[in-house]
Amino acid sequence: MTWLITGGAGYIGAHVVRAMTEAGERVVAYDNLSTGIAERVPDGVPLVMGSTLDGQRVADTLAEHSVTGVIHLAAKKQIGESVERPLHYYRENVEGLRVLLEAVTAAGVSSFVFSSSAAVYGMPDVDLVTEDTPCVPISPYGETKLAGEWLVRATGRATGLSTASLRYFNVAGAARADLADIGVYNLVPMVFEKLTENASPHIFGDDYPTPDGTCVRDYIHVVDLAEAHVAAAHALRAGPGRRLTLNIGRGEGVSVREMIDHVNAVTGYDRPPTVTPRRPGDPARVVASAGRAATELGWKAGHDVQDMIVSAWEGWVRLHPEAARK
Repeated sequence: MTWLITGGAGYIGAHVVRAMTEAGERVVAYDNLSTGIAERVPDGVPLVMGSTLDGQRVADTLAEHSVTGVIHLAAKKQIGESVERPLHYYRENVEGLRVLLEAVTAAGVSSFVFSSSAAVYGMPDVDLVTEDTPCVPISPYGETKLAGEWLVRATGRATGLSTASLRYFNVAGAARADLADIGVYNLVPMVFEKLTENASPHIFGDDYPTPDGTCVRDYIHVVDLAEAHVAAAHALRAGPGRRLTLNIGRGEGVSVREMIDHVNAVTGYDRPPTVTPRRPGDPARVVASAGRAATELGWKAGHDVQDMIVSAWEGWVRLHPEAARK
């Protein structure tokens, strides 16, 4: 098979490209480079520049490279921005997916893996989130991911396309320093940024009903996440007509305060956090039940929080050498 990986020059996408090629798969990366970096794509892997909204470009790429499977990661993904620009997010994430699926089904592609998100659950009031937990997204971003799952599932039922929707939890870490996340949108790089500025990291609320009062989340190493995509791709190839919806997490909760303590220990800084008011819409606890992924894919996360922070810090220092402690 040949797999087209949309968003293949992005942070997660580049790790998926790497994992798929290391698994012996033929891969083509497709990216508009709005946030992706061409240098992340390994030598020998074709990189096609284009948008998923460009149906003809997608169709030509599928035909030229005889693509038989697609892993779709290209999307807008900032929750706050989605609140400010909902029409933009629906166009990029939902219409872009519709155009892509139209080309995919016309080309006779047999397998489709969709990058979804734990944001589809919204604010679940459960200890562990299973795939059967009601989905009540609270942001346009989460809505577009849930709508994307519906669209993927419906297309699979109608056409026989094998599909998997992978609901990522909080992604961190890097396989190598040059593949690290360069954005400052998630907790770990946000803490790195504050420490580099000799400022205190922020905790948004410490009065939640959790053991230390701060929000609890499930963190997944990007290398483990990439391996989950390989496992999903193989499962779809082995089982034509499959319809999978799976949580991709470790099933372990870590509080914001605990993460900041880990970051201080790894980086050599010792800067206590500053507590600020809660952010609207932050649930107290969102932790995955990852059992279904283990059953369906034979996949389980192998990296811990320490691995995530150490590898992420190496990438941060590569871009911000002033951050390194002497």
